Amino acid sequence: MSESTEATTGTAPEKSRLREKGRLMSASEIERTLVRLAHEIVEKNDGSANLGLIGIKRRGVPLAERLGKLIAGIEKRPVDTGVLDINLYRDDLTTTGLRPTVVPGEIGFDVNGRDIVLTDDVLYTGRTVRAAMDALFDHGRPKSVQLLVLIDRGHRELPIQATYTGRTVPTSRREIIEVKLNEIDGQEQVLLVELVD
Repeated sequence: MSESTEATTGTAPEKSRLREKGRLMSASEIERTLVRLAHEIVEKNDGSANLGLIGIKRRGVPLAERLGKLIAGIEKRPVDTGVLDINLYRDDLTTTGLRPTVVPGEIGFDVNGRDIVLTDDVLYTGRTVRAAMDALFDHGRPKSVQLLVLIDRGHRELPIQATYTGRTVPTSRREIIEVKLNEIDGQEQVLLVELVD
C-alpha cells in the first residue's frame, strides 16, 4: 500500500497540498536495490526451496513479483508469489464492521509451513504490516514471516521492524514518501514530498 494513503488522516492527501522536495531513487536505483534484496533473501533463507513472497496490495505486489523473478534467476527454480489484500483488516479505517471473510486460495499458494516474505513499498507507523499479519495468519500458519520494505521512513507506532530494507529515509511527519512503479503508475521512481498548508 502506498504510504501516501497512510498519511496522518489515513486517506490520500489532495495532490494540490503536496510539494515535491526531491527524488530519492531513480528506476535504476530501485532495480539495483531489488537485486541486492533478492540476494539477501536467498542468503538468509539458505536458498529458496521453502520460500514464498507475498506482496501487500497495491505496490507491494509488483515488488514481490520482481523479487520472485530475481530469486528464480539466482536459484534456477520458480518462487511462489502471492497477493495479500488487507483493506478489511486495517484498524484505521473502521472501528465497527464484520470480521473479514477469508477466501481459500486468495493468496495464490498454501502458506502453511513456508518461510514467507511480506513485501511492501513503505514502512511508516507499522499499522499496515500489523493488518497484513492478521490477514496472513487467517490463511494459515507459516514457518516464519519476514518483512521486506523498499523504504523505511521511521515514526513507528507499533514494535515492527523490517528484516530487509531497501533504504532508510529519516522523515518528518509532514513529509510523505511516494513510490511510483511502472506496473501501477506508469513511471518508476521514489519521491519525497511535503504537505503544505
